Amino acid sequence: MRRSLLLILLVPMLGLAQETRKLDPWPPLMFFIGSWSGTGKGEPGVSDLERQYQFILGGKYIEAKHKSMYAPQAKNPKGETHEDLGFFSYDRGRKQHLFRQFHTEGFVIHYRLESITPDNKLIVLISESIENIPMGWRARETYRILNENEFVEIFELAGPGKEFEVYSENHFRRRK
Repeated sequence: MRRSLLLILLVPMLGLAQETRKLDPWPPLMFFIGSWSGTGKGEPGVSDLERQYQFILGGKYIEAKHKSMYAPQAKNPKGETHEDLGFFSYDRGRKQHLFRQFHTEGFVIHYRLESITPDNKLIVLISESIENIPMGWRARETYRILNENEFVEIFELAGPGKEFEVYSENHFRRRK
C-alpha cells in the first residue's frame, strides 16, 4: 500500500521534472543578450544610453543593467544619471516570462510579458505592480526589434484611470 501511494505521488513529479528540463524559456529574449548603446528622448530630455543583458545564476535568469545619462539641457537644466537593474525570469507554473526592474529613484516595477509576435520582433511587457508610487499607476515597456543589431524601447506610464503616455523612447545599437 505504501509503495503504491509513493508511486502515485512520485510519477507526476518525475514527469514535471522532465518537462522542466526540456523547456527552454529564453528563445524569445535571446536577441537582447550582449552589450548595447544608444540615445533616448522623453520627459527628462535627451540621453546617451548603455545597457547590458547577460545570463546569471546558471542561466536561470537574465540580468539587464541600464544607464541613461542626461546632459544639462532646457528640459533638465541640472542633467542627471538614471540607472536601473532588472531581472527576467520564467514562471513555469504560470507559463509566463516576468521582469522585475529596480530604479535608482526607489521604484520597483513588476512586469509580465503581455504579448509577443510570432517572429519575436515586438515584445510588450505590462506592469503587475509598482512599488513606492501611489496606487493605480501602470507601466508598459514595448521592444520593437528593427534588425539583428538594433531595437527601440518605448516606456509608457498611466496614472490612475488614465491611458498610457510615452515617457521615454530609446534607440539601441548592439556594440561590436
